[in-house]
Amino acid sequence: MPLSDTEYISILKTQYFEYEQLNKFFNLSGDLLCIAGFDGYFKRINPTVSQVLGYTQEELMAQPINEFVFKEDKVDTQQSRVHVYQGKPLLGFENRYVTKSGEIVWLSWTSMPDIEKQLVFAIAKNITEKKKIEEERNNFIANLTQVNQDIKQFTRMASHDIRSPISNMLSIFNLFDSTKITDPDTTELLRLLKNTSKNLNDIVNNFLDVMINNDRLNALVEQLSLTESLETVKNSISTLIADSGAVINSDFSAFDFVKFNRIYMDSIFLNLITNAIKYGGANRPSLINIHTKKDGAVNQLIISDNGSGFDSEKLKDSVFGLYQTFHGNSDSKGIGLHLVYTHVTSLGGHIAVQSKVDEGTTFTITFRSEK
Repeated sequence: MPLSDTEYISILKTQYFEYEQLNKFFNLSGDLLCIAGFDGYFKRINPTVSQVLGYTQEELMAQPINEFVFKEDKVDTQQSRVHVYQGKPLLGFENRYVTKSGEIVWLSWTSMPDIEKQLVFAIAKNITEKKKIEEERNNFIANLTQVNQDIKQFTRMASHDIRSPISNMLSIFNLFDSTKITDPDTTELLRLLKNTSKNLNDIVNNFLDVMINNDRLNALVEQLSLTESLETVKNSISTLIADSGAVINSDFSAFDFVKFNRIYMDSIFLNLITNAIKYGGANRPSLINIHTKKDGAVNQLIISDNGSGFDSEKLKDSVFGLYQTFHGNSDSKGIGLHLVYTHVTSLGGHIAVQSKVDEGTTFTITFRSEK
């Protein structure tokens, strides 16, 4: 049954409306939309293509598409078109185009072929910024890798250059015949020097082994005694403790054993104790209290002193920053607290600090829960 004039006009209006809507979508899209022929020329493009590439519509349609492709991507682009012409959709193909001003833009294409009409319907997203970020990230990783290799090489060299003189020093101590020394003060001094040299040798060897084997990412965790770790550190700095008159009190009755890395724990005690002594309060000997505490299922190690302190509320997160110093001492390097922070957090723990000027400092280390 033939359509009436009214029905025919209604169909035309509907088709025209749909055409206008599709045309509006095509022209307003922020992505690059195009229809290309199997002859390699654009047949229709939306305004975004011109905006991104900088050419007019006429200029873009007057030359083969491959003329606008970056020279190093021309072969791959042409090969991808061959697959499309064979009826195979192209998904996520990335290539570079050269704009009229000579800049390079990255585009990611999705192309669908129409074999019967010898046309390709394609949409592209401008991924130039994404590629720039990826390139910056890759450059950063490459530089970081090179720095890591340089550090490893330096450590290998240092492992020999540092170990050798320490070994020689220990050999010299072994040559001393203590029975021939009658002065008790000299005997005690030699004993202290020998023990200090042994501790130094152990610390250096352990540190260099960690660096060489890159164990920071896979630090050996073991069940260790806080008492033993503290005694090891106190023995290694016994002269400093004695000369300063520092008093160290410890109470590990809440818990003594913790799963941690032994080298890291020794380093934590060493840095926090020596800092407490170095930055002791004026006209008073250093008093350092170390104890453990259980807070529910959480184990905490608390180290406090009566030193000169600092304004922890003002400094906040910068306390543990690398090269951060607070007292202006010429021998302050701003490395110790950063090392402590790194040791704790690298094994899943947390460290907090409370301090006031001339009222001392308290560090609270919360160990990672084993549950």
